Order: sequence, then C-alpha cells, then structure tokens
Amino acid sequence: MTGKTIRGLRAAALTGTLLLGASQALAADPIKLGVLEDQSGDFAVATIGKVHAIQLAADEINAKGGIAGRPLELVIYDTQSDNTRYQEFMRRVLQRDKVDAVFAGFSSASREAYRPIVDQLDGFAFYNNQYEGGVCDAHMVVTGAVPEQQFSTLIPWMMQKYGKKVYTLAADYNFGQISAEWVRNIVKENGGEMAGEEFIPLGVSQFSQSIQNIQKAKPDFVVTLLVGTAQASYYEQAAAANVGLPMASSVNVGQGYEHKRFKPPSLKDMYVTTNYIEEIDSPSSKAFVAKFKAKFPNEPYVNQEAENSYLAVYLYKQMVERANGSTKRDDLRKIIAQGDVCMDAPEGKVCLDPKSQHMSHTIYLAKVGADHSITFPKVWENIKPYWLGDAGCDLTKNDPEAQYTPSNPPPKS
Repeated sequence: MTGKTIRGLRAAALTGTLLLGASQALAADPIKLGVLEDQSGDFAVATIGKVHAIQLAADEINAKGGIAGRPLELVIYDTQSDNTRYQEFMRRVLQRDKVDAVFAGFSSASREAYRPIVDQLDGFAFYNNQYEGGVCDAHMVVTGAVPEQQFSTLIPWMMQKYGKKVYTLAADYNFGQISAEWVRNIVKENGGEMAGEEFIPLGVSQFSQSIQNIQKAKPDFVVTLLVGTAQASYYEQAAAANVGLPMASSVNVGQGYEHKRFKPPSLKDMYVTTNYIEEIDSPSSKAFVAKFKAKFPNEPYVNQEAENSYLAVYLYKQMVERANGSTKRDDLRKIIAQGDVCMDAPEGKVCLDPKSQHMSHTIYLAKVGADHSITFPKVWENIKPYWLGDAGCDLTKNDPEAQYTPSNPPPKS
C-alpha cells in the first residue's frame, strides 16, 4: 500500500491509493472504492480488521480479473475514531478522489456525521456494521445486523432462561440509546420489567457506581451495550466485584473480541447474538479464517465487521457486473430492487432487502464459557431485516434519507 502523510495529522493517518494484484493484466480504468475506517483511536481494535477484509476481497477479485474487466482500486483513509475526520474524508473521496462507492464507519455517530454528505453529493456508501437500525436512505447499503435480528432473538431467549428482570448498561450516543429502546420494548412485550437503565459516555472507563447500582437492583441479567476500548473496562471490574450475573449483548465479543482480550472468567456467561465470529465451525467459516490469517498473520481476531466488509465487496462486484459494468448508483439500485442480490458468505447465505437495502443474516447465539471458550446454544437461519419495510420504508418507491426508531417510525403514506 502506498500513501502520503496528511499534513497536520499524525503519521498514522494515511491517505493512499491501493492497487491490488493483477494490475498489469487489467488495462481498463479502475473502479475506485473509498475506505474510511478507524485504524487508530478508541475503536481501532474492532475496525482494523474491516480494512484488512476489504483488502483481502479486493486482492482476490483483482487476481481473477477485477470487476467487469476493471481493476479494483482502494483509496484508504484513517478516520482515527473521530467524526470530524469522517466528514472531511467523505468530502475528499467523493469530490477529489472521485470514488465510485465508499465503505465507511464503525460507530453510528460517525455514520450519521457523514451520511448527510453522501446524500448531498449523491454518493453510494456501504455501512458494514452491526447497529441500532432504522436508516432508510437510498444512498446507503447496510450489511451489518440490526435489532430485529439480534434483540428479537436474544432478549426473549435470555428471559426464558434466566428471568424477566433486566438491567441495561449502554453507551450514551445514538447506538446505545436506540438499542436500549428496542430492549425496553421487547422486555415489556415478553412480560418482563426493567430493573434499571444507564447510559455511559464514550471514553468512560470507571464503573464502580454502575456496578453498585446493578448489585442493588438485583436483575436476572444485564444487557451490556458498551462500545470502545475504554468502556470495555467494565467486564474486568464487574468480575472483580463479583457481580456474577449473566450478560447479553449485540456488540461485545462479535466486534471487540473481549473474550480474547481479557482474562477468564471476566466474560463468563456472556451471550451475544452475532452474524459472524471466527469460532463458527463450518467449512466456509474455516476457509475464510484460514485465508484471512494467511494474508494477515498478525490479525488477532476475525470479527463480525470483518466478514460484513468482505462480503460487501463481493456484493458490490455482483451488482456492478449485473448492471453491465455500470457503477452508477441508480443502475445498481435497479439491481438491488430485483430482490435477488445474494451470496454464500462465510456465515451462510445472505441477501439484500430491496425495501431497506439492509441484509438478511444467519444469527448465532454465542455463549462465553468460564474459560472464555465459545459455544453456540442456538442458531437462527435467514432472519430478514423486516422492521423498516414493515414500518413503511420502501426505497423502491421513495427515499426519505432518514433514520427511524420504534418511537419515531416512518410516516404512514
């Protein structure tokens, strides 16, 4: 990868154009993908693998002739876990670098920082992350899992196994707040009660008061929706305080591989709904992990977001080739509207939903043991991202460029 240091930023923030494999055999003008991901800062642990996954897919595709005979070129920027960098670099890749599509963002705050720019400049962006759901925007494709895939499976399962008194500990920004709303609604629908709910600012790493609050409330289990390196400190602190409660999450383990980073038994009895983690014991998953680590031997873990990013490149390839080589957003959306943009991914078969431009997934319930080994008590196959479409989002008919929540659904037409 070649790159030049951006003036005024530290050396780790690189802008580069990466042309991968077989370039001499591919004489046509390249298809350019912008890659805006956090390679440094609070989120980097979970996101460097996304960049590597995109590089792996691009390398494979170029080695086999590219996309519609054109090489795939990556324009990569380190967004440094900083929302202002997302805005700066999104303008740069769309206006100066003239990329055909952008793969961008880890946190929902970063996505909502750059999404208006993508809309304004008529770009086409892939958000390859698990998130709180609700984005109805024809300029966006979302490959990550959403609440109806993760919470609608996880919370009833946990309530049946452990009890109906629930405490939520969530990051204090749009992801945590909207996710907590989903949890609250599902707990109520299943006859449970919220023993408590706390929202923790990003960057906070001390949880003594929260731990006391949880111990006083005596819930049956704790829903942890904590994000970033600092907030992950909760797990060892809770273990040291002998909280001893089962935990449920849509983000931990699958993103930040806390079961590998922290000493056992810090995450004992953590249950996570995820569409991918490297412990999935299938031939397609094993093959994916093997080739990932062959290319990146120092990769500590192949996480959910790495798989989402890898399959997104192949979905983009399929769309462009089915559109007779066009990279125009309108032409690619016509392909999505056909309802059969699917692939066999490392997790299993996935498909894009035309109404919401979100993805169906196999959802794995991963349990962390006392020794931090992973087992899978339950697997739900082919769960569709149904909520947005059922609520009234239909991008085949109109484009509101909005994000909705259960308490603020799409307006009825």
